[in-house]
Amino acid sequence: MALKTLITEQQIQTRIAEIGAQIDADYPEGTLYLICILKGACFFLADLARAVKRDAFIEFMGISSYGKGKTSSGEVKITKDLDISLQDAHVLIVEDIIDSGVTLNYLTSLLQTRKPKSVRIATLLDKPERRIRHVDVAYVGFQIPDEFVVGYGLDYAERYRNLREVCILEP
Repeated sequence: MALKTLITEQQIQTRIAEIGAQIDADYPEGTLYLICILKGACFFLADLARAVKRDAFIEFMGISSYGKGKTSSGEVKITKDLDISLQDAHVLIVEDIIDSGVTLNYLTSLLQTRKPKSVRIATLLDKPERRIRHVDVAYVGFQIPDEFVVGYGLDYAERYRNLREVCILEP
C-alpha cells in the first residue's frame, strides 16, 4: 500500500488554530466539555484543546462502527462511556472524521438525553458525499473527497495513526 499526502501538518495546525478561536468566541462562558472519541480523535483533541484559550474539561468516549475494516459495519457500540454528568454543560464532541454519519447521529442523540445545555460536533475531516444519516457539524477542519485516509489519528487496522499529515491510503 502507498501513502499520498492529502493535508499537510502545517495546514492542519493552521486550521485547528482557527477552529479554537471560533470555539472561544462561541462559548464565552459556562462549563464546556471537549469529549474525545477514541482512538482516532486523540491527536485532534490534544491540538484543539491547546488552541482553545477558555477553560474546558476533557473527557473520553469509545464508540465504534468499524471494527477492523475500511467500511462502517452500520452497528454502533459504545466501548467506553462517560462517568460524569453533562447536565447544564456545553458539550463539544471532538471527532476525527465523519463520513456516513451513523456513529455521530447515534452519539448526539444519546448525549442529548443527558440534559446538557448544548451538544455540538467538531471534526477534523468531513466526507459529506458519504452521508447516509443527517449530522449537524459546527466545526469542520477540512472537507475531503471519498478516499480512505490515514494519519493524524486515523488508522487502517491500527496502523498509520502516528503520521503528522493526513494521507490517502492507496492499494
